[in-house]
Amino acid sequence: MKKILTSLAVGLSLGLSTGAYAEQGVTADTIVVGQSAAFSGPAQKLGESMREGALLYFDQVNRTGGVHGRKIKLTSLDDGYEPDRAVANTKKLIEQEKAFALFGYVGTPTSYAVMPTVTEAKIPFFGAFTGAEGLRTPFNKYIFNVRASYYQETEALVAFLVNHGKKRIAVFYQDDAYGKAGLQGVQLAMERRKLPIIALGTVERNTVDVNGAVSAIAKANPQAVIMISAYKSIAAFVRGMNKAGSKAEYLNVSFVGSDALAAELGPDSHGVYISQVVPYPWDPGSGIAVEFTELAKRTAPTLKPSFNNLEGYICAKLFVEGLRRAGPNLTRESFISALESFRDLDVGTFKVTFMPTNHNGSNYVGLTVIIGKQGSFMPIFKTEVVRR
Repeated sequence: MKKILTSLAVGLSLGLSTGAYAEQGVTADTIVVGQSAAFSGPAQKLGESMREGALLYFDQVNRTGGVHGRKIKLTSLDDGYEPDRAVANTKKLIEQEKAFALFGYVGTPTSYAVMPTVTEAKIPFFGAFTGAEGLRTPFNKYIFNVRASYYQETEALVAFLVNHGKKRIAVFYQDDAYGKAGLQGVQLAMERRKLPIIALGTVERNTVDVNGAVSAIAKANPQAVIMISAYKSIAAFVRGMNKAGSKAEYLNVSFVGSDALAAELGPDSHGVYISQVVPYPWDPGSGIAVEFTELAKRTAPTLKPSFNNLEGYICAKLFVEGLRRAGPNLTRESFISALESFRDLDVGTFKVTFMPTNHNGSNYVGLTVIIGKQGSFMPIFKTEVVRR
């Protein structure tokens, strides 16, 4: 017994002399941040883009001394866009990797699946790549959403169509939590205008079996189809509709991955619309876009700017601002309080507000259209869509 007590006393003495840190994932020189995302499978490019944008900013911060002397270590695990794998990864990140916070998860079904683990562990869950309402309502102290919601995106899409005389609208959606979240947004937007959705079609997650959806929607002869799925299934659906002779316009929410969809569709991408929740990356009037593209040119010349990696960059910048405001004695609680101090924080023509009762940061929604055979993008509008 005496030997055990002596060892403990020595350990305590060493801890005090070298600096003891009460919070998991925080040492004298490191902050461990965990991420589970799709780095394989049909949503692979979304996870890769989110990570590369975040790393562009984190690496720059680390090169310049870190945050209060600590460098950020982003540990990323592949979940293939599957909920069970995301849950297993999250437990590993918390229990084995000792993550201080979770960052940049990709997808609604995966984010929904880990919410109980996040809440139980009382670990910040920041900047998930999803606009699902279930991460926003009811309020959860540990979840911070940077991007606008799918309700806001679909409201903007329906408003755009109706304002241009297109009221015969169908919906193609992934038959899971993500697709249903987007579908509900379209339904609410249509109900506000007393309009019916004229046809529905579904696809299973991580598949491209769209024949049934094409048949159901094409025969309804819609003027437009709002699509809530991943880029491979949407590409298959658009090609199927074109083959069926449809003249509908096609509109996507941001999760599709603009570059990935354009590449997957090739020449069939011309005229396809995509709502966006971050600024146009090539806009010379956007401070954050200019900062992002110039840093990429200097430090990561092979990185191709996109809406997705710009979102990762913005989320990383906001995350670091929270770390800075939390001060040198970093804890999860001090980090949460620091984030909740953001009031119209402008990171460069992109404003974010977090409050103790509201962790939904941005109302920004834009619309782009793919033009030309090379899949370039033309901005149509940008706006603030107030949450209803």
